[in-house]
Amino acid sequence: MKKASYSPMFLLINRPAKCVAMLALLCSPLSFAANHTVTDAQTLTAQLLQVAAGDTITLKPGIYLGNFELPTTIHLSGEKGAIIDAQGKGSAVTVNSANSSISNLQIQNWGADLYELNAGVLVKDNADNVHIEGCKLSGDGFGIYSENTQKITVNNNIIIGNSERYKLDRGDGVYLKGVDAPLIYNNHISHVRDGVYLETSTNSLVYDNRFHSQQYGIHYMYTKHDEAYGNEVDNVDGGYAIMSSHFVNLHQNQASNALDFGVLLNISNDSIVSNNRISLAHNPQGKPELGNEGKGIFIYGARDNEITHNLFSTSDIGIYMAMGGEGNKVYGNQFVNNQIQVKYVGDSLLEWSHNGRGNYWSGYMGWDANHDGIADAPYRPNDSLDKLFWLYPEAEFLMNSPIVAVLRWVQSQFAVGPSTGIVDSFPLLQIETAL
Repeated sequence: MKKASYSPMFLLINRPAKCVAMLALLCSPLSFAANHTVTDAQTLTAQLLQVAAGDTITLKPGIYLGNFELPTTIHLSGEKGAIIDAQGKGSAVTVNSANSSISNLQIQNWGADLYELNAGVLVKDNADNVHIEGCKLSGDGFGIYSENTQKITVNNNIIIGNSERYKLDRGDGVYLKGVDAPLIYNNHISHVRDGVYLETSTNSLVYDNRFHSQQYGIHYMYTKHDEAYGNEVDNVDGGYAIMSSHFVNLHQNQASNALDFGVLLNISNDSIVSNNRISLAHNPQGKPELGNEGKGIFIYGARDNEITHNLFSTSDIGIYMAMGGEGNKVYGNQFVNNQIQVKYVGDSLLEWSHNGRGNYWSGYMGWDANHDGIADAPYRPNDSLDKLFWLYPEAEFLMNSPIVAVLRWVQSQFAVGPSTGIVDSFPLLQIETAL
């Protein structure tokens, strides 16, 4: 059957609502969006002064010297070889309006003044739903800075800081403060201060990024309801820092070659750290009496968190807990070939198992009469003697002596003062391969 067609007059008379909708679509600003092509910085500056909302500006190959502002909602894009160079001062690109986007540009050499928020891309307050994709950014200050916005998306970018600057004087790769529901994925970020820094932000999702050669990979500060997965961190001071935050779900990430820690839970609550692989947390300058050894996970004053099904391996310390970190669930983890499996500084006896399943401890040879993969007797990965050696590391050479072995046996047979330390009542005897 032939499809019916209607003249504009027929629609106006017989279908007024449909006619009004068609007119609204035809008259919307996006229907008149224009595409502009520029070839030099002077033309780009002039075009930005007269561009209309919804327009696209495309930069032809070449170097565009200066600092540029997007005054309204536009799409700024570049052909291969288009470079914006801020000449070492200010921010290279400033975004003032919501729903703007920047893609396929090389942005470089912006300023180094962190107090003035110098950035490769500076997103102003209330410029919501900005999208930055497929760019290469290299400079001294922040790579991307956004404050008091919503739903910023940063994906498939390369962000490189200045490796010659002192680490804490560099800007962060992505700095978000007071931002709700940011989405950050598939970026490669290196030689910055922190790869992604989130402060007083909420509902962030950070996944499948690569971080190396910086202070921390992902740094949460006063945040809530965040999720991170599929990220890889290498050659850093710390992998994932969760500080004064709540409801962070950190899962299926990797961290290796960290000086201080793979994961930090610092005065944070109600978070889940699960199915992560943390290895080679090692500080070659670490001194036990100073507490600056490399830690697979460091729990400091954090409560009501769940640490489960992670691999902590080949580090100075597998898990370090101190200053009120007692109220956490720790089970199903694998502690493999760490120089010290557990360091707990506290006066409580903590149970690290849940529903009849504890953790796997390499080097522990327990009996398993019923062959269920769980040792028949509880395991104490540290005890009062371990705490003594931590307090007096100069006596560490006695740790494996016969007299210490006798003291450990006596301690296991008789209660000598209040019992403190860690007990795993259901230690696993096999490595679980689901990680």
